[in-house]
Amino acid sequence: MPASTMRDSFIEVTDQLLSERNDMVVVLASIGVSQFQETGALNRHPDRIVNLGIREQLQVSFAAGMAKEGLRPIVHTYAPFLVERPFEQIKLDFGHQGLSGVFVSVGASYDSTISGRTHQAPGDVALIATLPGWQIHVPGHADEAAVLLRNAAASADSAYIRLSEESNTKDRKITNGRMNVEWRGSAGSPVVIAVGPKLDAVIEAVGDMDVTVLYAATVRPLDYETLRQYAGTDVVLVEPYLAGTSASEVSAALIDTPHRLLSLGVERKELRNYGSIADHNAAHGLDAAGLRASISAFLG
Repeated sequence: MPASTMRDSFIEVTDQLLSERNDMVVVLASIGVSQFQETGALNRHPDRIVNLGIREQLQVSFAAGMAKEGLRPIVHTYAPFLVERPFEQIKLDFGHQGLSGVFVSVGASYDSTISGRTHQAPGDVALIATLPGWQIHVPGHADEAAVLLRNAAASADSAYIRLSEESNTKDRKITNGRMNVEWRGSAGSPVVIAVGPKLDAVIEAVGDMDVTVLYAATVRPLDYETLRQYAGTDVVLVEPYLAGTSASEVSAALIDTPHRLLSLGVERKELRNYGSIADHNAAHGLDAAGLRASISAFLG
């Protein structure tokens, strides 16, 4: 039976990887332990699922030590605790030492709205993107999360996989980090890039517009080739995290092509309300109505 959420998919595929490969290990900081226990994975692999408690800096350094010994660690917890809190350890213990691992987060920008700002991380992708050589994947569906996790596990590079409770209604057949062409507008029409779980909202927002919609589940490296093939004068980038995170990548891809760029995402403001995911999307203009208003105004 297919996994119902991205996190379910992560637990299921990780359990499979542990059975398939003796070099795979999982390093946790309390978050995720109950999920691995409920599925029986913890009983099947007691020596390769390690819980270090709520010690995220130690979690990353410990995983780096495992990588140093030739193992392939999967490091998992909430996004702010996986990326922001131990960023120095990621930068030095993995990056400076030339080691690699697979970092898988939950929580996205504001999935855990009830937990407040401590559990929100709209800046996680921008922060990881400052480090050289990282793959960054933003699946929009549980089935895509499974594919991206397997690809990352098989790679020799470090990878960050950003899981979310938001999901598109159906998965896309993603291959080798390439963007999918959801539909084509007329020649030279504006291009709208939808990242991960923002695709459904983008499609709803631009359904009657003459635009080309590209879908990206991998943002580092960004698929320059497909973007250059379809980009017209106007480009709209819709990301489920900090607005403008991949703007420099779009500009680099189109460096020799005159263009205008509208970057939409989580705004740089402190939202001091709990609410729901839908409430936060609306507040940041990332629901279909907000996206339509912004895109329509930009395209005139």
